[in-house]
Amino acid sequence: MRGVTEAKLLAELERRGLLLESDPRRPSVAGLVAGERIRGSWWGHARGHEIYALLQRLADHPDVLVVRLVSGKVTLVHRRLWPAVLGAAKSGEPWQTEGLPASASALAARVRQEGTVRTDRLRRKNAGEIARELERRLLLHGESVHTESGAHAKVLETWERWAKRAQAGRRLPLPEAKRRLEEAVEASGGGDLPWTRA
Repeated sequence: MRGVTEAKLLAELERRGLLLESDPRRPSVAGLVAGERIRGSWWGHARGHEIYALLQRLADHPDVLVVRLVSGKVTLVHRRLWPAVLGAAKSGEPWQTEGLPASASALAARVRQEGTVRTDRLRRKNAGEIARELERRLLLHGESVHTESGAHAKVLETWERWAKRAQAGRRLPLPEAKRRLEEAVEASGGGDLPWTRA
């Protein structure tokens, strides 16, 4: 994709259903913007600032969900697959909770009680890692924010709250949700989904 723009990335995302933020083997936003597959971090790439700016604009787009989905990596998901994501996220299957550390269970319960929780306001050094574990299991939706100090933090919220805010529509029944997500992942170069990693 030459002269990659936000519109071109959105069209590619809509066509595929999902795109990884970055990956050395599979189609990704970073790779499309750079015009090559990037090994390691894209931050040091010559087009790193452009990649960052486009990722931020995509994350803010009303038809884009950013979630840790494919192989536990940051994945951009087009609105047409949101009902499938919600179906999987609300499944209550064992892959979501088996082996979940007590600290993660406690944080999930707090989010359910309070509605949203910011990781920078928790008194835990490993709050970011706990949040990523909850995101990888699709137990909560997490959104990156810049704090007042300029650092990064996550705002965690329930999927119900996110779905209402984003006008995501109804969730699909679990078998259909899994099938649609598995097909989209396969069409985008493969990778694990949370229930296949478990």
